[in-house]
Amino acid sequence: MSRKRVDLVLEGVVIEGVAAEGKAIAHAGDGMVVFVDFAVPGDVVDVRVLKKKKEGRVERIVSPSEHRVEPFCPHFGVCGGCRWQPLPYSMQLDAKRQQVYDQLVRIGHLEVPEINPTLPSPVTEFYRNKLEFSASSRRWVLAGEDPEAIPESDRMGLGFHVGKFFDKILDIRDCHLQPEPSNAIRLEVKKFCVEHGYEFYNVRENRGYFRGMFVRTASGGQVMVILCFAYEDVKRRTALMDHIAVKFPEITSMYYVINGKMNDSISDQDCVLYRGEEAIYEEMEGLRFKIGPKSFYQTNSVQAYNLYKVARVLAGLTGSEVVYDLYTGTGTIAQFVSARAKKVVGIEYVPEAIEDAKVNASVNGIDNCTFYAGDMKDVLNARFIEANGRPDVVIVDPPRAGMHPDVVKVLLEAAPERIVYVSCNPASQARDLAMMAEKYRITDVQPVDMFPHTMHVENVCRLIRREA
Repeated sequence: MSRKRVDLVLEGVVIEGVAAEGKAIAHAGDGMVVFVDFAVPGDVVDVRVLKKKKEGRVERIVSPSEHRVEPFCPHFGVCGGCRWQPLPYSMQLDAKRQQVYDQLVRIGHLEVPEINPTLPSPVTEFYRNKLEFSASSRRWVLAGEDPEAIPESDRMGLGFHVGKFFDKILDIRDCHLQPEPSNAIRLEVKKFCVEHGYEFYNVRENRGYFRGMFVRTASGGQVMVILCFAYEDVKRRTALMDHIAVKFPEITSMYYVINGKMNDSISDQDCVLYRGEEAIYEEMEGLRFKIGPKSFYQTNSVQAYNLYKVARVLAGLTGSEVVYDLYTGTGTIAQFVSARAKKVVGIEYVPEAIEDAKVNASVNGIDNCTFYAGDMKDVLNARFIEANGRPDVVIVDPPRAGMHPDVVKVLLEAAPERIVYVSCNPASQARDLAMMAEKYRITDVQPVDMFPHTMHVENVCRLIRREA
């Protein structure tokens, strides 16, 4: 006979600080360290220990911390995002600065100057310009709900993945991440699909019709909607898209994707323009950037401007430099710094992004930027540098995994005077910086908060070449 697992409940635990991955930390006697979700330093809580006696969740708040803030989102605690809502914003910024210190200094053992305070985001709600909502034939059942009593019309979900479950979707009613009409469009899409009997997708069985949607917005008010279906059904697809287009005439651009794969990614799928404009546009210091259905653009548009200004200042450009912008995306940073450089060379893995970069440069009247598509470790080599000129300054903004060792090797051989390293993952950044420490010293460290109410932090470091 199987024995039911009994979790350990620790009573009266004092939450001491903020730890990695958005969790709080506490010591619970006998040297036990527990990492707790959704807790705030100063809370006294009862904790249910869940995993190997190291992770737990708040069972009951015995005495709330004086710092605790009331979460603003109705989905807090179930949705995996915005988990730092109870933490005052000033404490979030301090925690992100500490995270950078821990990765670069405490763990990475790098020599760095005093780390600047985290640059706050001007907006802390409704700051995202892109959201993806997944559909599910069986939504996440909330605490207190009786699964058997849920009517068939309320069993579908359109929203975000729950925690670490690839097949569990929380139905979102009111999200504070993206400005309207994002919420209204999502709710109307779900309502129409439910009322007209559209089968929502079941990822485990690879069955169903409606898979989900993307909403992209621009600071100027433009809106792009991308609807995703598992297979083509012209009549049903057209009915839904026509309904949404009429209901929301402010939609600038409307696409659809037929995706029969087992995952929701559309990066390798054809996005078909159904109606409206081909793209929406973001503007920054008079520059205009084209955003298509698969374009990469920093998710927090307002803070992206501040991030790029930090990178430009640290680049220390005088107008005479050859600048390499590695992992250039759609060439946003390259064009942003181009007016203060002699020449800018951008490299990016995604060919569509490079095409957007070339279009953006042409639209913006920029003629000193050249762009190349390909895997960084294959494109950036001695022949490439000989053909394009040795860089005086290199700006790198790699994905979370950081730079390939071959790229670091070529950088060291190219020996630019300055390197500006923009990173969304201080851990991989620290690893890469360590590989360059013998030839470069770190002179500036600036954390930037791109994602308020989350544990994520962007970090910018300037490296100066050591004298031989």
